[in-house]
Amino acid sequence: MINKTTKNRIKELMLQYQSLSYTHSSALNEIALAEVSEMVYNSNAIENSTLSLKDTEDIILRETISKDHDIREIYEAKNLANITTELLKNPSERLTTNLVLSLHGILMNGIDDTHAGRFRTGKEWVRIGAHVGANPAFVSDMASSLIEQSNNDKKRYFLDNIAHFHAEFEIIHPFSDGNGRIGRVIVNKQLMALGYPPLIIHNKGKKTDYYPLFDNYLKNGQYDGFTELFAVLLIESLHKRIAIITSPQIIPLAQWARNNNLSGNVVANKARRQTIPAFRMNSRWMIAEDFK
Repeated sequence: MINKTTKNRIKELMLQYQSLSYTHSSALNEIALAEVSEMVYNSNAIENSTLSLKDTEDIILRETISKDHDIREIYEAKNLANITTELLKNPSERLTTNLVLSLHGILMNGIDDTHAGRFRTGKEWVRIGAHVGANPAFVSDMASSLIEQSNNDKKRYFLDNIAHFHAEFEIIHPFSDGNGRIGRVIVNKQLMALGYPPLIIHNKGKKTDYYPLFDNYLKNGQYDGFTELFAVLLIESLHKRIAIITSPQIIPLAQWARNNNLSGNVVANKARRQTIPAFRMNSRWMIAEDFK
């Protein structure tokens, strides 16, 4: 679990973000829309898509394909972008079973229409490495109960609630395909419903910072690793929005380090821990030039 200091940091940053949202709501929406390609690229890359960030931008922003790609990966990029963009239109919408099924239907449209928009049933068992997903006979009830439980949970800290949901959703693995992507979409849906900005779970480091958290949950039921991960990524998302709106210029973190006679490695470590208000744009660490 995260400590009180981290919770207070999130609270303080959120107050700044909320204040800015009153006068810069359109700018905040544009920032979120500008992140769609990067968000889609990372989520698909976590699932081993071969599309690069540029490939993803070409498909989503320019509707072009610069080289041969598997048609499924092209659909995955387009469909996930459609989901992400649609959720930004109604960020406060409550998470429901019907919404989750609808999102899955959009994700799998043109890829696997047989399984699109429905939970696993019958003999549709799935295995993820050494883990076997929940019995198809009970998947629908389990997923619906998880959604209801999360919506009604007023005791857990909000990131603990989201972290527990994410871990349990992936362990249930309610769909025949697309569970990881939908699970990460739901993280942002839950954040936005509470007024927070979306975050990006990055592909880089997934084998050390993301995948092991599922193993830990399977072994001992602890999901605090997800809480810690989401906390750092949420702080980064808040830093990004506050800096873009309040600072005259955004520069690469490496340049900022040189300007301030600081070690690049030390500054990069601070950025990863979010002890300085750095943030990633197109996988590159940036910071407000005037930060001192």
